[in-house]
Amino acid sequence: MSATYTDQYWMSPDGLKLHYRDYAGPDDRPPVLCLHGLTRNARDFAGLAEHLAGDWRVIVPEMRGRGMSEYAKDSNTYSPITYVADVEALLAELGITRFVSIGTSMGGLMTMLLAMINSARLAAVVLNDIGPEVDPAGIERIGDYVGQGRSFPTWMHAARALQEEHGKWFPDFAIETWLEMAKRTMVLGQNGRIVFDYDMAIAEPFNQPGGAAPADLWPTFDALANVPLLVLRGELSDVLSDATVKAMRARHPGMNAVTVPRVGHAPMLDEPESLAAIDALLAGIE
Repeated sequence: MSATYTDQYWMSPDGLKLHYRDYAGPDDRPPVLCLHGLTRNARDFAGLAEHLAGDWRVIVPEMRGRGMSEYAKDSNTYSPITYVADVEALLAELGITRFVSIGTSMGGLMTMLLAMINSARLAAVVLNDIGPEVDPAGIERIGDYVGQGRSFPTWMHAARALQEEHGKWFPDFAIETWLEMAKRTMVLGQNGRIVFDYDMAIAEPFNQPGGAAPADLWPTFDALANVPLLVLRGELSDVLSDATVKAMRARHPGMNAVTVPRVGHAPMLDEPESLAAIDALLAGIE
């Protein structure tokens, strides 16, 4: 049985209607804020939210231009700095002053930026396959497919296309898993074809020089110095290198680093290794 959630909305500082899923949980512990990657949406965290819901309140915002959130009028606002301002507006509206942040890829960059603003409010952090140094090969690969606007006649065609594009990084995924992935990342379009569930214009700022991530992210990572931290890395990742994880650990000796076997960028967070590590981190929160 799927965990229940309510669909809620908030307004961005520049007037966009943005959507989030709110999974109920106790109010005597900090909520878990889940921040998705570049082309993803709230469905990306369905497995993790189902695992945590009831024990924790889980809030999964969809960034502008994704899922049920409104598309931006100006594509230049598709940037981590703007997304963080949008999330700050949500936190303020909900009166949340302390929370756990679980960020996948771009969501991890956002988490580090949130820490830079005020790290004291972070009860714990999970960085999922992202760090203060991003492998250029991974950025180039993502840039090759983001914003391509492909469409498919059936869900199985969509699943096969994802398998063809990303199978190298997820070699153990069965076609059923790719089908599930298609339904997480795509929707039925108005013309009856299956399309990706994001505004293709997000590719425009991403593909500008320096658009994928702020230039020097080490200061944002250092802002996590006093925050309980878990870093998950896909064993086959081409975005977060093992060398970067070692450098992160040297600067944050208390950090727990877990490699998720046989997956690339990024772990889905429903793998046994991911869930065990997240549970252990959350168990330490007072």
